[in-house]
Amino acid sequence: MDTLETTAIGHLAIGGYMDMYYGYNFNQPAGGTNPYFVSSNRHDEMNINLAYIDLRYRATDFRARFVPGYGTYMNSNYANEIGTLKNIVEATAGLRLSAKRNIWVDVGVFGSPYTNESAISKDHLMYTRSFAPENVPYYLSGVKFSVPLNSKWTTYLFLLNGWQVIQDNNGNKSMGTQVEFRPNKRMLFNWDTYIGNNRTAQAPDFRMRYFTDLYWIYKANDKFDATSCVYVGFQERANTTTLTWWTANFIGRYHFTGQLSISGRIEYYSDGGVHQIPITNVNSFKAFSTGLCLNYKANHNALLRIEARQFIAPDNVYLDEKTNPTSTSTWLVGSLTAWF
Repeated sequence: MDTLETTAIGHLAIGGYMDMYYGYNFNQPAGGTNPYFVSSNRHDEMNINLAYIDLRYRATDFRARFVPGYGTYMNSNYANEIGTLKNIVEATAGLRLSAKRNIWVDVGVFGSPYTNESAISKDHLMYTRSFAPENVPYYLSGVKFSVPLNSKWTTYLFLLNGWQVIQDNNGNKSMGTQVEFRPNKRMLFNWDTYIGNNRTAQAPDFRMRYFTDLYWIYKANDKFDATSCVYVGFQERANTTTLTWWTANFIGRYHFTGQLSISGRIEYYSDGGVHQIPITNVNSFKAFSTGLCLNYKANHNALLRIEARQFIAPDNVYLDEKTNPTSTSTWLVGSLTAWF
């Protein structure tokens, strides 16, 4: 989210973001919602995935940010939050603890470090999200310590209410870590961890959750950039086997001109029942996905995209247009994203 341009008025900066889309799933899902996704997940309708106003305040040793959000992404991803908490993309206040080392502590609701994709589509090589970010937190609530070690290494420590929750749902606190390594201006490596008790009313048998991811972002030159992510998570349960979920993906983009580019993705996702429960009578969710996305930068503040995506699973985890179990799904999405 820090890539969003803003207009500064003294210590205050203001920006805005709008992500509009039309998606068509050839399986024609009942209820009009594409299964297994919270981003841009509506079928056969023009809608807003995410729109927000970004308000930032910055002084020498104090910073604050408030980002209220709206759209189908908010409806799906914040469904378990209560009342007005459903509309908070980010709300933080931070103090600089050390000017010499630039150490900060921020408190509130902030964006998640997990995986190489966020809710902000303009920052990514493809319009739709991989399976990876859809099954880890998009947002976190708690305390964040930012500690730069030198010009190449930065570390972060998180004390959290839990796994993508604003209001604590079990009274236990969780911890997360993040390490960024920038060997040069063209490359970033990022390693994250999470540990916490994930017992909730919806999953009373869940106990400790352990998660780690590693991702890489690379900009070779003005013609080609790429990113890749791998992760694995373990969910302990009371008096029974531990569940796992993992994924790996690779996304590349080639620029024909400064305005026109094409992106491609390949990925695999496997979930033993932690996040994705198949809509059919299959016990676990596994799927392979490929896709192509044509990107046109209409001007400095607008991006037009058309993306085709194919899902292939070893089991019948999808439903076709006649609601019969099937192993494939095809998704076509067009989007216009604008920011100011």
